Amino acid sequence: MSTRLIPSVALACILAPSALAQSGNSPTDWAPLEAPILTGHVRLTSPEQFIKAGEAYYSPDASRIIFQAIEHPPEGQEPSPHYAMYVADLARDDNAKVTGLTNITRISKEGSANTCGWFHPTEPGRILFGSTITSIVDEHAPGYRRDKGKYTWKFPNEMEIVTTVLPDDLATTEVETAAPIWERDGYDAEASWSPDGRFILYTRLEPSKDDAEPNGDIWVYDTLSNSHTALVTQPGYDGGPFFSEDGQRIIYRSDRRLDNLLQLYIAELKFDETGAIVGLKREIPLSDNEHVNWCPYLNASGDIALFATSEVGHFNYEVFAVEAGTSGLQDKPADNRIRVRVTRAGGFDGLPVFSPDGTEVMWTSQRALADADPEEHIPTSQLWIARYDETAVRRAMFDAAMKRASELAPGN
Repeated sequence: MSTRLIPSVALACILAPSALAQSGNSPTDWAPLEAPILTGHVRLTSPEQFIKAGEAYYSPDASRIIFQAIEHPPEGQEPSPHYAMYVADLARDDNAKVTGLTNITRISKEGSANTCGWFHPTEPGRILFGSTITSIVDEHAPGYRRDKGKYTWKFPNEMEIVTTVLPDDLATTEVETAAPIWERDGYDAEASWSPDGRFILYTRLEPSKDDAEPNGDIWVYDTLSNSHTALVTQPGYDGGPFFSEDGQRIIYRSDRRLDNLLQLYIAELKFDETGAIVGLKREIPLSDNEHVNWCPYLNASGDIALFATSEVGHFNYEVFAVEAGTSGLQDKPADNRIRVRVTRAGGFDGLPVFSPDGTEVMWTSQRALADADPEEHIPTSQLWIARYDETAVRRAMFDAAMKRASELAPGN
């Protein structure tokens, strides 16, 4: 089932967290502040088209993206309370610079709640995403909430991981209705394929009970043996997992301290003689502080991760980069790992992902445009993309490390 929308060019999970910053004080001079790490910013989705949009991922050839959004309803109707899932083609100029989106197509069923789409690494056009393919029985299902704020997402028991194959031409061909990869009671979502396509990494919550705190665990599904294995089962919510590019590690967030301050972890996987994932060999914290840290995403070499954090403030989440290598760093305390700030705009910035070739970053942002009227501008979460300079990040990390060493030197 699909609904085509008018293409938008060069404009920006139920389950991505609601955007946080609503202060109305968004600065518009972010472009020079974010250079040279981020340059050539383009807003992919439009607030005229979507009430909010976010959590987007590239196809392996970077020709398409999959994302979730809430569309403006027809006049006189109430908007959906849930995200729908969309796919779109990335429009590029002669220099391969992204200029916007074309052929934006809704691929989820009317009335469903959806989250966390992903492209298959080797089967062209195949996607997966989380979807409530049946009606949600309990609209007050458990969810994660940051204190008493609006930072929340729900975990409906009806959420399944579904899949379908996109046509070559989104403009002229309908998308077939997605079907569950497996079915069982409870919340299954936040899924991604391994680089070879054999495994599906995902988050699971057992069927909720009244007033029960959500206890999400990270599982892996082996498509060859049709078997499920629990990997991270700490108390509280563990979720948002992704494989490293070599398929040997996973990165994720965890609320195991049960204080709603999510921390980041990376873990080396354990395999048996058949190549099946059977557990974790070693888990290493990447953060251990008083902030909410989440949506980590590794670069291709696996030694730098982008993530969103409340380090600047709960009303101004920003994207940071952190050293994420595990070789030789296993004994380094998490909060001694070098972090570099990447985004510098007022309002929420989060859910960053690298393009397959590492030259772009796509993320969700509430930033204001330079020509926006500050009296009328209301921040909305939309998709943005920019050119990414990893050399600049590594240079900033080196400078930060030298400064720290100098501060810790005897006599200082």
